[in-house]
Amino acid sequence: MSANAREDILAAAKLVAQAHGYAGLNFRDLAEQVGIKAASIYYYFPSKAELATALAKRYWEDDAAYLESLLQNSATPLDALRRYPETFRWALENDNRICLCSFMSAQFDDLPDVVKPEVQAFADVNVAWLRKTLVAAKVVSAKEAEKRARAIYSGIVGAQLMARSRADIALYDSVIDSYRAAGLLPR
Repeated sequence: MSANAREDILAAAKLVAQAHGYAGLNFRDLAEQVGIKAASIYYYFPSKAELATALAKRYWEDDAAYLESLLQNSATPLDALRRYPETFRWALENDNRICLCSFMSAQFDDLPDVVKPEVQAFADVNVAWLRKTLVAAKVVSAKEAEKRARAIYSGIVGAQLMARSRADIALYDSVIDSYRAAGLLPR
């Protein structure tokens, strides 16, 4: 088994969960994709719930780091806001997948309790970043930022779901453009 087997398992599981959600995580199939025995996965993740927990936690942590990097590397907070929809577009570009935590959120009632807080953390991270960046960009007041941040986040997740259901990334782009025209997202 390679020294990076845990990372290989997480990478394969991420792609599966973005395409099939929590229900699609199957140790036998993951082991085959990674090139190890199914029993070896249990060494790293004793249960499907523990795998999903680690996967969702890694996903929101990576997202939080990326969003901070986006803000730091953009000329202005407004530029960072304009680029925010790209983060959800990438999954669609990758074989019509969607955000892992969005998919798991749709399966929330069927998730083990240990997974739920990690899935919720993804939305919390995104809303907090949007709230902070909307205020920094002077798009809305601090008082209005939470409502706008939630609207933007849920709107983008919804656009991603629509586009995936039609396997049409141009639909995603069109919906995002309509959000800009309507004033939900900055132009």
